[in-house]
Amino acid sequence: MGIISTVATAVLAAEHTYIMVLEMFLWTTPRGRKAFRLTPEFAEQTKSLAANQGLYNGFLAAGLAWSLAHPESEVARQLQLFFTGCVFVAGLYGGATAHKKILFIQGLPGALSLAAVALGL
Repeated sequence: MGIISTVATAVLAAEHTYIMVLEMFLWTTPRGRKAFRLTPEFAEQTKSLAANQGLYNGFLAAGLAWSLAHPESEVARQLQLFFTGCVFVAGLYGGATAHKKILFIQGLPGALSLAAVALGL
């Protein structure tokens, strides 16, 4: 694994850990509501949905971390390709169906990480 792909994957894992915390534990707090531009009422109504979505972001973070920790380099690379690809696709879908900023917050980092891994950087 190259240094750029390793750093990019680690940053992506950290980002998804943060998103998981926001969605699972901070959704109804001022910080969570500000991050997702929510009213207190809407945040309260949707907190169980957000927690579920947060869990999936946690799975992405765990997979990305696993790809960094795997002792066999080719398996680690395959894991990185899969999980960075998942993040990229999730960013595209979120940008198309929810809010355009998701393209930049999730899709772009996913695409850059995926490219770095694919190119062996």
